[in-house]
Amino acid sequence: MTHTITIIPGDGIGQEVIPATVRVLESLGLPLTIQCADAGFRTFEQTGQALPTETLGLCEGSDAVLFGATQSPVTKVEGYSSPILTLRRRFNLFANLRPAIKDNIDLLIVRENTEGLYSRRERVEDGGQTAIAERVITARASERIVHAACEQAVQRRRKLTIVHKANVLKETCGLFRRVALEVTAQYPTLAVDEVLVDTAAMLLVQNPARFDVIVTTNLFGDILSDLAAGVTGGLGIAPSANIGTGRPAVFEPVHGSAPDIAGQGIADPRAAILSAAMMLDWLGYSEIAATLTRITYTTPHSDDTNDTTDAIIRQLQQVASHAH
Repeated sequence: MTHTITIIPGDGIGQEVIPATVRVLESLGLPLTIQCADAGFRTFEQTGQALPTETLGLCEGSDAVLFGATQSPVTKVEGYSSPILTLRRRFNLFANLRPAIKDNIDLLIVRENTEGLYSRRERVEDGGQTAIAERVITARASERIVHAACEQAVQRRRKLTIVHKANVLKETCGLFRRVALEVTAQYPTLAVDEVLVDTAAMLLVQNPARFDVIVTTNLFGDILSDLAAGVTGGLGIAPSANIGTGRPAVFEPVHGSAPDIAGQGIADPRAAILSAAMMLDWLGYSEIAATLTRITYTTPHSDDTNDTTDAIIRQLQQVASHAH
């Protein structure tokens, strides 16, 4: 069976790390049909669309999407909308999985991906002197993300930590916490605890190995996963998966477009390659994905994108030759 993969390099270093990842995928000899598409801020400037209709059509016909990075402007640009947020909503990719691995640390942050403060329900009042954002938390979205996190924790045979701020945000986080506890009660073999988000941030620095699977809301998950990346080696080795109930799923490195180093050939490709490994695992190539993950984590970045990629490919070829 052939799987169709849509590759979207995007902006900045995405134009370097995604082609490097394609080289790794092609070296594996798997039945993958790889097609390339455009999206991002540069595409928006050229075409007026950050996620062109043609690109969206290719994604809809794919089993998975490998996404590089986009340069999202800090200030509002009329007509521009983040392609990755659009893809998450279009394909209902409600679960964002972000692993962080190093030495005795092996944790997974399961982040709700569709609502919270990222619902983009903002307004300005008082003649522009007051800005208000609505934080949307629903029982339905909370239930499905906690179920997804429980399934991940059961597979890992360890524990789940619910992270919230219900002591202050009594309605929104209170709802998330209540639903999370109701769902986890359906998994009697699973060890479950709960931690306030500010305490979780401290513990991730002091003792990250205490965590296995963390489940939390959208913004909290975004912040804590970057913190976990900092503890385990940086965004250069921080992959992620955006998954829902069907296809396609979208896989992306957590890092941004890094315009300060774009075009210099020094970007670390490992986060993109690890994201591709998550993609292969999701597609059913679990053994190959595990090998690629192990090799990528243990291969140091040489400050040269191609050299790092070549080193990973060489090791993959050595493993394949020994297997034969």
